[in-house]
Amino acid sequence: MLNLRGEVREVALVGAHCDDLAIGAGGTLLTLAEAAPGLRVRALVLCGGDSERGLEERAALQSFCPGADLELTVLTMPDGRTPAYWALVKSAVHELRRGCSPDVVFAPQPGDAHQDHRLLAELVPTEFRDHLVLGYEILKWETDTPRPTLFHPLPEAIALRKAELLLKHYPSQRDRDWFDEQSFLGLARVRGVQCRARYAEAFVIDKAAVVFGGM
Repeated sequence: MLNLRGEVREVALVGAHCDDLAIGAGGTLLTLAEAAPGLRVRALVLCGGDSERGLEERAALQSFCPGADLELTVLTMPDGRTPAYWALVKSAVHELRRGCSPDVVFAPQPGDAHQDHRLLAELVPTEFRDHLVLGYEILKWETDTPRPTLFHPLPEAIALRKAELLLKHYPSQRDRDWFDEQSFLGLARVRGVQCRARYAEAFVIDKAAVVFGGM
């Protein structure tokens, strides 16, 4: 297994719904924020800006990115209907790209069964054409769990902190039968087994370029 280490100073986050980013990459965000004080984070969420969920998202990302230079845009598109607003979604992703120069982009993984997630997975690479795009996974009732190709091992404290923050900052989701600590830690444990760690987050990567020799 090849371990690559690189400096990350800026990230772009793209999610369809409030909580997608924290579920898919919350542990990685906590790790990046700790490793790079002042980390520049530019985030776009398509749905929830006109509800309590938008407020939840702002508080949550502040906790998942402590000390970061965070800018978050939460739009008001209807949940489950974003493909009907293709042009608006495309424009929103384009505007995000114009306003940032990230080292890494986090977006939904392309095999996600939810149409809102899948639309973003299709559009993000058309705007972030020369960037490393990592597709995060969101555990849900659909059997769309991917076969990930990139793993980020998490210290146990980070995995536990992620689960704690999810339950704290998204009270509107607590009535969902899958939204609990066991689900979040269970998937993290499985991904940890797959990369010889206690816990991990996993991502799908479509294409990447590696430069050797300091070019």
